[in-house]
Amino acid sequence: MNKQELIDNLNEDLAGELGAIIQYITYAAKATGPYRPQLAQFFLAEVADEQLHAQYLANKIVAMGGEPTTRPRPVPTAKTNREMLEAVLAAEKQATVDYTKRAEQADELGDKGLAVQLEDMVRDESGHSEETERILRDWPL
Repeated sequence: MNKQELIDNLNEDLAGELGAIIQYITYAAKATGPYRPQLAQFFLAEVADEQLHAQYLANKIVAMGGEPTTRPRPVPTAKTNREMLEAVLAAEKQATVDYTKRAEQADELGDKGLAVQLEDMVRDESGHSEETERILRDWPL
């Protein structure tokens, strides 16, 4: 692992955060049914965290001499509330895996500040996953 590889990986993470922002805003608009207000609020409440993650990653990429991506990861299409929640859960779990790996890579390169920040982001993403799992637990098929 060298610095450029880490920058490239952080750009992948940034694309994921940009995609997550779009995903949450879109899903909030598409939520339907009797739980629409609560689901829309749940989705929109996540935007701020993802935006903070995206801003941190963009700043770090620039600080390391890279160019931050402006291309988001594609957002999965989802037609039902359940499909939206399942897509969100998959994205949050993927982010947890990615940030865990990235924290190890930052540690390997001796960037302790980045490693600690990424570990904090692991905590955020795993918290989002747990909350989504709880919502899905008794959600009708």
